[in-house]
Amino acid sequence: MPACPWLAPLSSLLLPWYDRQVRALPWRDTPTPYGVWVSEIMLQQTRIEAVLSYYDRFMKAFPTIRDLADAPEDVLMKQWEGLGYYSRARNLQKTARMVRDTGLPADYEALLRLPGIGEYTAGAIASIAFGIPVPAVDGNVLRVLARLMDCDADVMKPPVRRMMTQVIAELVPPQRPGDFNQAVMELGETICLPNTDPDCKACPLAGICRGAAAGRARELPVRSAAKEKRKETRTVLVLLAADRRGTRRVLLHRRPSKGLLAGLWELPNVEGELTARQAMDWAREKGCPSVKVTVLTDAKHLFSHVEWRMRGYCVESASPPEEKEPNPDNVWASAEELREKYALPGAFRAYSRMLPQWLEEGIPLSLFTESV
Repeated sequence: MPACPWLAPLSSLLLPWYDRQVRALPWRDTPTPYGVWVSEIMLQQTRIEAVLSYYDRFMKAFPTIRDLADAPEDVLMKQWEGLGYYSRARNLQKTARMVRDTGLPADYEALLRLPGIGEYTAGAIASIAFGIPVPAVDGNVLRVLARLMDCDADVMKPPVRRMMTQVIAELVPPQRPGDFNQAVMELGETICLPNTDPDCKACPLAGICRGAAAGRARELPVRSAAKEKRKETRTVLVLLAADRRGTRRVLLHRRPSKGLLAGLWELPNVEGELTARQAMDWAREKGCPSVKVTVLTDAKHLFSHVEWRMRGYCVESASPPEEKEPNPDNVWASAEELREKYALPGAFRAYSRMLPQWLEEGIPLSLFTESV
């Protein structure tokens, strides 16, 4: 007997609704194992609307697993630029290199052993791409279940999550497991929304929802208070100079291979808040005597466990850089190279968004900075 017998009609109520309401998404049109895998990795921590353009571009750049496996890392990072959580892209490529000749395995446990594939992603790939009747439990599914069950336990605690995974596992229909998993997620994304009153009148499961019957749907799921993010103050330095041919360039720095934003190109930055004079001294140390320092707007960026609070300076140099000992982790990039080659993380978007235009067209800095 199922743990929650009143949920037995769930698939018979949900699948007809899904057939009528399902959104057309490129990875649903032709659900190949490769396409499903790429889409599910992209959708981790990212909204569907943001993923759509990235998915199409990525699949054109790397149409097969072999293409992804063989791609240079900088090319891969450029395709991923702006999506964040760049370790996802690296894990995609690690897995692609492991399965380049065999393809993804049609086995849930084997999928779990691949880099970057956890229980949810393995369940999604197995059920959607291979028709294996296993659950795919993400935040949407946990929210829907918490409301259906009127469960006031913290759904993010491992014992509660395991219990809910077992509940939904008993409900996955063997005939349409992929559609069922997507239907539960679709319900959570379109009707059973978080942090607001769900649209219970439009919900196909309203008749079996104990949370709605108790008038508690909005209060669920219960989650413990999130741990406060550590705050760091940083100074971002946009160092601009022209080379001997007159091409305008900006200094980029490659981050260490481990840690936050590992191995990615960035605008140089230092801990603490420098003064304008200190920013000029910093540029001089890089071989660029400055002729103008402009204070840029303050910005902040939220990572999963830390918040950067940034002060920015644009330092313009009248002469090309003169490095006594070239550093392979530094590069002076042109506007074309920024567009085509070097990926800058979204953490620096407040300072990088106008760089290609300014470098190429000479747009005044005042258009995207504060007056000094």
